[in-house]
Amino acid sequence: MSKPSSPQPVQTRRQFLTRSGLLAGASLAGALDVSRGAHAAGGDTVKVGLIGCGGRGAGAVASALTVSHYAQLTAMADAFGDRLEASRKSLQQKFGDQVQVPNGHCFAGFDAYKRLLDTGVDVVLMGEPPHFRPRHIEASVDAGAHVFAEKPMAVDAPGVRRVLAAGQKAREKKLSFVSGFETRYGGANREALKRLRAGEIGRLVAIEGVYNTGPLWHRGRQPDWTEMQFQMRNWYYFTWLSGDHIVEQHVHFLDFVGWIMNEAPPAHAWGYGGRSQRVEPKFGDIFDHHSVVYEYPNGPRVYALTRQQSRCFNGVYRTVFGTRGQLRFGAGRHQSGIFSPDGELTWKPELDTESSEHTTFREMFAAIDAGNPINDSLSMARSTMLAILGRMATHSGQRITWDEAFASNRVLAPARYAWDADPPVMPRADGTYPHPIPGQTEVL
Repeated sequence: MSKPSSPQPVQTRRQFLTRSGLLAGASLAGALDVSRGAHAAGGDTVKVGLIGCGGRGAGAVASALTVSHYAQLTAMADAFGDRLEASRKSLQQKFGDQVQVPNGHCFAGFDAYKRLLDTGVDVVLMGEPPHFRPRHIEASVDAGAHVFAEKPMAVDAPGVRRVLAAGQKAREKKLSFVSGFETRYGGANREALKRLRAGEIGRLVAIEGVYNTGPLWHRGRQPDWTEMQFQMRNWYYFTWLSGDHIVEQHVHFLDFVGWIMNEAPPAHAWGYGGRSQRVEPKFGDIFDHHSVVYEYPNGPRVYALTRQQSRCFNGVYRTVFGTRGQLRFGAGRHQSGIFSPDGELTWKPELDTESSEHTTFREMFAAIDAGNPINDSLSMARSTMLAILGRMATHSGQRITWDEAFASNRVLAPARYAWDADPPVMPRADGTYPHPIPGQTEVL
């Protein structure tokens, strides 16, 4: 991949605020009220707040600060203060004066997001565990802040519905609502979709997505941690926090499917899943493999295959099958492009000149500056729901319709948020966690 050119500033802070309607009615030559649309310190800066200071959140900040020299990180929030401080130190070393986060703007705990919003940030970036995104999105939109939310948007259907409602409110308030589904912001992906729309591979027959990887991180357990602290530190392994890995990871492929299908939902889904390797108590209650079939009325079938196991075949790729050829995207030996029925490469995508996440933030800032904010709420919610539907199918072993899944009122949440509170899934006497069993577990 060629090295991206040096990014150019997208806008001044005054342009950013004025054109997005946040300073509507205020005189640019006169005094400004100190509010969400104004800044006490002055200067051409856009105040950015980060909720969720792990690697994904820090990566989003890095992309935002890279594409706009006027963006400045001014507040940070995380459940854990040590994780926040490590991220702040790393970002300060990399971005210098673009990171201006005093101790008084560092917030830890379950209510940290509220205190961050009280600082008057203009843009909120979200990299927290997926469980918390609906409430954080709602609060940010209510506070009048533009939102970038990493994928997925929720872990249950009620959460998806909350995101849709917040998206509508953001639309009414002319706020950006941008998702971390970066596939849609990649140049090669966009060109490929144009070619699909133009019929280069004929009528769609099937779409296959494979995401097979090895084991992931685990942070262990300290003797002084409560059960809530352990699960929050190892959030990936608990369905109520991550949604299971078909929702947290394979949702990128399902967003690609939603894009191709113009956000139209499938009629239903069914599939297989289970725990074959990750059976130790430390791995919580999620599966280590899922295989889901999505059936669309009068349309293609979609096959979503994902596995996180050691010493097995690995590969990350997607294939769209048509009556006159195939579109393939992959890594390594899985060559990307459009292929004829006899295997001839007829179109090869050009390498993108910058990462799709950089493009996401570049377009987000430019759209706000132009007074035409991007709102991804429908696609981001629909794609998340596709993944949740797939998890429902594998966890239950049942064939579940889209309407049944979307209407579900089952909420994956604790009774209260506190370090001494019980999470929704508690260990048995032997230390193991109750986990879904296909054919027995109810999900609706």
